[in-house]
Amino acid sequence: MAKERELPPPLEMACLNALWEMGEGNVEEVRTFVSRSRPLAYTTVLTLLDRLSRRGAVSRRKEGRGFHYQPSIDRDKLRRLALGHLLEHHFNGSLGSLRSFIEPPADGLPQSAGQLPEVELPEDTDPGSPAPPPDEPPSAWLTPNTPSGSET
Repeated sequence: MAKERELPPPLEMACLNALWEMGEGNVEEVRTFVSRSRPLAYTTVLTLLDRLSRRGAVSRRKEGRGFHYQPSIDRDKLRRLALGHLLEHHFNGSLGSLRSFIEPPADGLPQSAGQLPEVELPEDTDPGSPAPPPDEPPSAWLTPNTPSGSET
């Protein structure tokens, strides 16, 4: 995959996850698998698989009038890349900082194994969107930075 976009966006990732689970499949098989969690149109999955193919993340072979796709990138390699990005962008490259974030709090309250600390989101925030920085209100984080007194 290209350097400027090393990690696939969420929908492409869903298609890759489907192919890793199935081994290989055609557009309809991938669409059916992905649609368990998020309904997508056939043409959407076709476009996603075509993009992944052009980037080299999946290979395809002609079968009848369509193609059969299979992943050509290793799942663990992509996981390591994603973890590297997470460490670099959210923990200043520090594995120790990540560990201290994941480990149970010092207050001694039990936490389920593998459970990440809960983050409180403002009530008007979509749970799927990133949380605003703690020192700024959500509205300030979501609006573009413009000097005070100027309008866009």
